[in-house]
Amino acid sequence: MQDSADQPTYAFTPATVPSLPIKGSATRFPVHRIYCVGRNFADHAIEMGHDPNKEPPFFFQKNPDTLVAPEQGFPYPSASNDVHHEIELVIALKSGGSDISPEHALDCVYGYAVGLDMTRRDLQAEAKKHGRPWEVAKAFEHSAPCGPVHPVSVIGHPADGSIRLTVNGAPRQNGNLNQMIWKTPDMIAYLSRLFTLQPGDLIFAGTPAGVGAISRGDIMAAHIDGLDDIVVTVI
Repeated sequence: MQDSADQPTYAFTPATVPSLPIKGSATRFPVHRIYCVGRNFADHAIEMGHDPNKEPPFFFQKNPDTLVAPEQGFPYPSASNDVHHEIELVIALKSGGSDISPEHALDCVYGYAVGLDMTRRDLQAEAKKHGRPWEVAKAFEHSAPCGPVHPVSVIGHPADGSIRLTVNGAPRQNGNLNQMIWKTPDMIAYLSRLFTLQPGDLIFAGTPAGVGAISRGDIMAAHIDGLDDIVVTVI
């Protein structure tokens, strides 16, 4: 047993480990990193002015502490006048590694959830124009509302099914998981060539067309077949 004297002493209390609830369990899923894949639905790539047939997958990150429980609401962020919703399937990993083969990639998955990749679109456009990173547009506080993780042992691996979002009851985004350009095994395998994946990593798997602006007071309702819906109020 390690003596208490061997425990590190910090200058201040460390931050709490970010985590998500697990459906049907009192145990929580601890989050290590958040990776997001860009333009993974052809119709969304086209609406953003890109050719979906010309590029390999690319990734950006959000900080784990940008996760927020849906019932807490989404505070409209400062420094932006054009904030967009993006509904996404969230892949939660229980194991990882480097150079994972597509054939073994699904063995790394603990479960899936519904998430929102909230985006300060005006700041993203400015960053693109100057060739700058996207962090100010993607990794701001509360930018990743996310529902509970549903274990693979209960729901399997969603590969087909409706993914849709409404704002104040009006349809905005409506697609199918089978429209993802890069499927779950391919995303994990490709990402593992760039980073050493770890248990607790989340992958936001891209969004269908129909992204759009939200305002204070709006109610976003996000649905993916087989997973718990999330409802998020913009505050």
